[in-house]
Amino acid sequence: MDVPGESKKSGPDEEFATGTVVASGRWGSDVMTVQHAVDGAWNIRLTVDNKKKAPGKVVAADKDLDIAIVRTARPNLPVAPLGSSTDAEPGRTVGLLGYPIPDQFDDEGLGLATSLNAGRISAVRDGTLEVTLPIVPGESGAPVFLSDSGEIVGMVESRFEAERSIGFALPIDDAKHFLHKFDSAHGL
Repeated sequence: MDVPGESKKSGPDEEFATGTVVASGRWGSDVMTVQHAVDGAWNIRLTVDNKKKAPGKVVAADKDLDIAIVRTARPNLPVAPLGSSTDAEPGRTVGLLGYPIPDQFDDEGLGLATSLNAGRISAVRDGTLEVTLPIVPGESGAPVFLSDSGEIVGMVESRFEAERSIGFALPIDDAKHFLHKFDSAHGL
């Protein structure tokens, strides 16, 4: 998703993040992403299927957890399987599906495509999963999933600037608690 401009007066200022569809139906779809990418945004555009743009709006956010739900009118999108943080054990092989900042790829004529990276859970820390995954700008909000089951165990939040192979993800159980408070249909 791209998030142009903090205000209409300030003009365009793009932020990019990746999101995961957590609920969908005839009414539209809810996409989970990082709050820091949509904070103050006034013109949110989601990219669906690598090409179709759809407007979105923030319907729930938690600054402390750095999580937000962006709703779009696009109906019946595939919903991702959310796993459990208890399965996020050090040494488990995980993957990340994300969208690196598209401008740099467009400048080279490479187009928009999902990037897949693999790594391991390095540690389970208080309130975060430490992962050995190369996380690049634009991949914040991306799902971290177990490679053997595909179940999502975390959401990418950040990385160390000095050591870019060390990243951090919000444990999915924390995200599920937020989702449940927002909409009780999101099970715990």
